[in-house]
Amino acid sequence: MCKECGCGLGGGDVKIGGHSHEHTHDHGHAHGHDHHHEHGHSHGGKTLSLNLSLMEKNNRLAERNRGFFRAKKLLVLNVVSSPGSGKTTFIRETAAKLAGKLRVGVIVGDLATDNDAARLRTAGIPVVQITTGTVCHLDADMVAKAAAQLDLDKLDVLVIENVGNLVCPADYDLGEDLRVVLLSVTEGEDKPLKYPPMFHSAHVAVVTKSDMAAAAGFNRELALQNLERVSHHARIFELSAKTGDGMKAWLDFLAEKRAA
Repeated sequence: MCKECGCGLGGGDVKIGGHSHEHTHDHGHAHGHDHHHEHGHSHGGKTLSLNLSLMEKNNRLAERNRGFFRAKKLLVLNVVSSPGSGKTTFIRETAAKLAGKLRVGVIVGDLATDNDAARLRTAGIPVVQITTGTVCHLDADMVAKAAAQLDLDKLDVLVIENVGNLVCPADYDLGEDLRVVLLSVTEGEDKPLKYPPMFHSAHVAVVTKSDMAAAAGFNRELALQNLERVSHHARIFELSAKTGDGMKAWLDFLAEKRAA
């Protein structure tokens, strides 16, 4: 996946809020420039074993984020899905319905534009935009820098809206408590089978746009079977953020997790 293919390299600056950051993307390129050029002209191959996780830096920063967020008593969600699944509406309606109960802040990741951030601000919540350029996911360092622009002491729940992509974000721990994957009824029942790493890594799977199920010809039973097959350990919710149907169970779940 992303750590093997090197996608996103050479993407230039990553913009976080009002600031740009040169994104030095590891992607496993450990270039070991020790320059031990043994000029004995022995041209037989030489194997160098690094024994170093390609994701070590990100994982270390993610654990730092997790400890910091827990010290702030935050419930942190990493919301992932393909483009068009309804992430932004889902997050906005979640925040709006939690108003007066839990205080929500959002970090939004997109390759370009701050359209989603603007939509989320209509719910009256603090939002920080991360514009990634050509980088196809958020990483722990980006999240740390974005979180620094929020007053975390005034939040109970921090939602990270990841870049719309069901491949590369699966590799990147951001320091979240829960990874939440969305599957809209318009995407097809076999999405969990097509993208098993993402769906298997999720703690929660949410079937969205349930109000459109009939029009889309959605086979609910087959979709749930596929989710159970790949995301058998995940908590599953079915809802429509637009109509509010099914949202109460999701909101109650968040309240329980935050209390815990």
